[in-house]
Formats: sequence, C-alpha cells, structure tokens
Amino acid sequence: MNKPIELSAEYYDQQYNARAMVPDHPRIITRWLKDSAHARRTSAGLLDLAYGESPGERLDFFPARRGGAPLLVYIHGGWWRSMDKSNFSFVVPGYRAAGFNVALTNYTLAPAATLEQITLQQLAACAWLYRNAENHDFDRNRIVVAGHSAGGHLSAMMLAARWPDFASDLPPDLIKAGILLSGPYELDAIRKSSFVNADLGLDEARAASLSPARMPQAHAAPFITAVGGLESEEFKRQNVLIGECWKASHAGDIALPERNHLTIVDAFATPGDPLFEASVKLISGLEPAAYPPNA
Repeated sequence: MNKPIELSAEYYDQQYNARAMVPDHPRIITRWLKDSAHARRTSAGLLDLAYGESPGERLDFFPARRGGAPLLVYIHGGWWRSMDKSNFSFVVPGYRAAGFNVALTNYTLAPAATLEQITLQQLAACAWLYRNAENHDFDRNRIVVAGHSAGGHLSAMMLAARWPDFASDLPPDLIKAGILLSGPYELDAIRKSSFVNADLGLDEARAASLSPARMPQAHAAPFITAVGGLESEEFKRQNVLIGECWKASHAGDIALPERNHLTIVDAFATPGDPLFEASVKLISGLEPAAYPPNA
C-alpha cells in the first residue's frame, strides 16, 4: 500500500513553506521593515538590552506613557532560524497607544542554537523582564506573551513553563495570559518536514519533548488563538489542536478569513482589527495587583 500523502515529507514541506504560499511575501516583509524603522524613530525605546551573555540574547523595550501598566512580550517567528526582533517594531505603536509596555525578544537562530537552547533563552528573557520590572516601571504581575509562527510555539512553551523549576525566585504564574498566532504546537509534523528540520535536527523524542500540545499548562493563564483563513491545513490543524489541548483556559479563537500566514501579524498590529481588539481586551482584563505592582 502506498504511504498516505499526509505522511510524506513533500506534503509537510508544502504545508509549512509559508512564504511559498504567499506570492507577495517580499513586498509584505519590505513593508514590515519600513514600518518598523519608522516605529523605532518615533517611539521612545530602549534597544538591545542584554538579558544574557550571548549576542542573540537581547530585547527591545518600549515603555508605556504611564507607569505600572501591563507588559506585552512579543516573540518573533521565522522557523526559529531567521528574522529579528527589529523586523517587528511595527507592532509597538498600537499597543503603546492602548496603554501597554511592549518588549520584543531575540534568540540565537538555528542551527547555531538548538530548539532546546532557544526555548531556554526565552525563559531567560521573560525572567529578566520580571526581575527588572521596577527598573522599567511596569506591572510584573501583568505580563502577557504573544508570538507568531515559531514565536507562537515559543509563547506556548512560556505558558507551559514551570517557572519555579527554572529559578526559585519566579512565581508559577509569571505569564498571566497568551496570544498564540499560527504556531506549530505539535512538532512531530515539523520533524517530518525536511524544509524546516534541516536546521533543527529534531528526532521523534526531541519533537515530543518540545511540543506544548503534549504538555499541560503550568497554570490557568487565559489565552486566545488565531490562524489566517488563507493558511495551510496544517497551520489550521495546529491552531485547533492547542485550543483543544488547553481548552479550560482557551479564551477564544479569532476568525481571520482574509489573512494569510504573514498578514496575520498585520491583523495583530492594527487597531480596529478583530485580532488587535481581542488582544487588547485580553490584556486589559487582567486585574492589577491589590498591592504596589512591583512589590
């Protein structure tokens, strides 16, 4: 019997080669770069703050106009092997206007780093932000993580993290909410895609250990999900999967019928778009602590 097409490397390569499915991706990415450069020129920000020792362990922080506001941490995509936080500064203006601080994190790109190392770097970035909340005048009790594609996977890993096991000074609920955009949450399919796995080197055991869909949430942080209606069946399947696996905390899925794998980030960044508005509602719904925010 012939091997089912859905199990072939060719199938998974086609399903996960997002840029190939978006013919105008050069124009979209060029626009992101221009809009991000403009955002950095016009938004006060602290760039390339070191949260670790390696060159990839850097983050940008854009403060809210008022002290004690929540913090949105955005983790970029690019299959863990491309892109940079600076490509996504364009997400900042809308959320700062809504009253939030925004941090954008980097990580060492594969294959220079393993996916385990990349995940640990994001844990370190979030821990650094938590510990430095007083210095940057945000509410460490209202940290929200958001990520797209590979960043969606890393954001989900932050929701699954057992923070006190990472460091004894960290609370179990360090991340209070999540926004998961077009991420892969079950990495066995990624392992089967030579297009992606050539730089990751995942085997079956490692793919399982790095799949948030195979883990419980560490605590009941609410999260929303979204996938573009123009994305592949695999991205849609992965989006449904994480919502089902963590259904007790799933606060909703945002329908984006006219968005593809790239323009979903535009939806996240654009005031008035349903995804942006749902994200603002999620963050705004977090209750401020009943004591000074960084006590």
